[in-house]
Amino acid sequence: MQEHSPNIHDIEEPEFSFKNILLNWINNIKFVLRQWKFLLIIGLIGAVIGFGYGLTKKNTYTANLTFIVEEAKPSGGSVLSALSGSLGFDVGGLNGGNGILSGDNVLQLVKSHSLIKKTLLTAYNDSGNYSLADKYADTYDLKTKWLNNKKIGQTINFNTDKNNFSRLDDSLLQTLIKRIDEEDIDISKPDKKLSFFQITVTMCDERLSKLFCERLLKTTTDFYIEAKTRRTRKNVERLQSRADSIGLLLNSKTFNATEADRLLLDANPIYSNPSVNAEISSREKGMLGSIYSEIVKNLEISKTALIQETPTVQIVDEPELPLKKNKMHVLITAFLGAVIAVCIGGLFLLYSKRK
Repeated sequence: MQEHSPNIHDIEEPEFSFKNILLNWINNIKFVLRQWKFLLIIGLIGAVIGFGYGLTKKNTYTANLTFIVEEAKPSGGSVLSALSGSLGFDVGGLNGGNGILSGDNVLQLVKSHSLIKKTLLTAYNDSGNYSLADKYADTYDLKTKWLNNKKIGQTINFNTDKNNFSRLDDSLLQTLIKRIDEEDIDISKPDKKLSFFQITVTMCDERLSKLFCERLLKTTTDFYIEAKTRRTRKNVERLQSRADSIGLLLNSKTFNATEADRLLLDANPIYSNPSVNAEISSREKGMLGSIYSEIVKNLEISKTALIQETPTVQIVDEPELPLKKNKMHVLITAFLGAVIAVCIGGLFLLYSKRK
């Protein structure tokens, strides 16, 4: 008699049921709990590891700095604003200003790697060439690791008096910058409706955390002001140089004109040269006076435009010692270590059961 081979379509899929899933979970939990001796040993091991981690983990200190940015006048209407300002009008305020530090752009600018690098290469102490980068590497024992590393095997310093860094120095400095960017600093805007920004720096050294937070804002502010006002400042310097040179020339022509007038009073009337010299000196003096007057007027307008375009970064709250100390209690780390170890042990038991 020929047997009937089962058809794949005749095999029914098991019916889905939340009850079966719940019963399966209950059975798994009961199975794991029956292995309580194993879980107890694993939990004790995890508690010991967590306790040791809590003892060896370095304390961290958090520095918070809150500041606001006053938007500068738009550069396009600066000259018009300067002229209208003397009449009591603010034409420049009719247009909105969008600067580098306007809006949320500050969130990216403060964390830029070039500004972090400039901050790290500032001096840690008032005297000496020991930089913030050196202090950071010493605080986290990175210099010892680099010295014992087979590929590096040398003492690395980031002294502030170094004019050029080697390829290895630059590579390790970039490592520091990336670590600080990802782990140690945060720039946020506590309230989206307001123009308040907050820099938060968390490091294992209290003074280093405070100095880095303050220096980072100063570096960012200097960069922004220099970039924002470069064109207008160059124009002011150029006009100031011309005003100084023409002023000296005008003083010289004034002395010459006075001398020509004195000679004209004592000259013989039948000679025309003294009168001609006096007329030429007076004319040159008048022309230089008019030119000097226009340059000085343009110089003052440019200075006013420079003042309008210069932004203001005002610190609201700055970090003060002692900073907030971050340290997790050893009992908490021991408890967390035990919980994590028990969870891993339970998953291992379930995996072994299914095998």
